[in-house]
Amino acid sequence: MVKKTAEFVTPRHPDKLCDRIADSFLDIYKTLDPASRVALEVMGGHGKIYISGEVTTKANADLIIAKDVIKKILGDYKFELLWNVVRQSPDIAKGVDTGGAGDQGIMVGYACTGTPNFMPLEYNLARQLCMDLYKQFPYDGKTQVTIEHGQPVSVVASFQNVPHDELEAAVKALIPAKEYFINPAGDWNQGGFEADSGLSGRKIIVDNYGPNIPVGGGSFSGKDYTKVDRSGAYMARKLAMTYLRDRKAGEVLVKLAYAIGKAEPVMANVTIDGSTEEIKGYDLTPAGIRKALDLDNVLFEEVCQWGHFGREFNWDKPI
Repeated sequence: MVKKTAEFVTPRHPDKLCDRIADSFLDIYKTLDPASRVALEVMGGHGKIYISGEVTTKANADLIIAKDVIKKILGDYKFELLWNVVRQSPDIAKGVDTGGAGDQGIMVGYACTGTPNFMPLEYNLARQLCMDLYKQFPYDGKTQVTIEHGQPVSVVASFQNVPHDELEAAVKALIPAKEYFINPAGDWNQGGFEADSGLSGRKIIVDNYGPNIPVGGGSFSGKDYTKVDRSGAYMARKLAMTYLRDRKAGEVLVKLAYAIGKAEPVMANVTIDGSTEEIKGYDLTPAGIRKALDLDNVLFEEVCQWGHFGREFNWDKPI
């Protein structure tokens, strides 16, 4: 059997910090004004945080609120905020106002048997190890797990502020493997924005199903439901879970595709244990997805920290 590998990062990783900041602003905007259109990108590192994008809202979220939001995530980290946010383009808005998708794109949903949450095993192992280590060592960090014949054979763990021997003991107590690589470049104490720059949307494989399942290409954080990059991918997972249950399948892959300004997908296919057919009978418009997944009541900053799938969200449950 071919080896499979997946990685995961903690919420203190620079890219994840940016995801969390982007989704924190999204949560504020949609809480104050559910009709908000939000598309934010965040880059941070080395004392500066740059926020750029488009927001159309009735909410009053000024720079004072913005800094408070960021401080809740970063604590006493000192930073200069660079804010470059404008209203959504009217050319895009005219297509979204009538219920159309905010952009074109392809979205992927996946589900498989063999794990309790219907996610790839290598992904689950890397995520769970990262979560368990983070409980002990709440810093910047990464894990990586390689499996063969359904068993972990190689484990990598790199965590800030944790001596090698202490981290090694913790990892070995959590997951058995043939070989371990613990802080393989040496122990390190500088992490997060002090050590590296981060960018929202850069951990797209971590956010989805790991590297062995295809992704459509669009990232999630900082985007409201009209951006089908996010909402369509969530709905694709719900459909995959539905077909997995209803067809008693072993593996399901859903692919949706949209055109900007158009409500209905231009493609809706499902591959069930290798056989592909068209998806019919579901409301796959942005408005339909918003309602089906109750997206107005989701706190996305919480969602983005530990992966967007396999965690008992609305989209992790069959219809």
